[in-house]
Amino acid sequence: MQIHYLEIVTKEVDAVCAAYAAANGVQFGAPDASLGNARTAALSGGGLVGIRAPLRETEAPVVRPYWLVQDIQAALASVAQAGGRIALPPIPIPGHGICAIYLLGGNDHGLWQL
Repeated sequence: MQIHYLEIVTKEVDAVCAAYAAANGVQFGAPDASLGNARTAALSGGGLVGIRAPLRETEAPVVRPYWLVQDIQAALASVAQAGGRIALPPIPIPGHGICAIYLLGGNDHGLWQL
């Protein structure tokens, strides 16, 4: 299993970026519009961590791992069989791949296909 994208939604983007940068010796880039204006930094072993503000007033803060999968449709079918609820069906993110979000066990989870 590999995390391809670790999404952190917070109202304090700059403070969280600064804390992560100081603790881990990384730099976060400028907001990326294709990732909801997340500021991103590279994860060791590949992938990204993205820190962004809520996209709507009702979006709560969350930390959501997106697991890298070969076949997002097959992975979502397995999730549904396990009782997961699809919150966001597969959506292409230009230049980044395809992602989906599901809810299971009281947590948000994501899948990512390149």
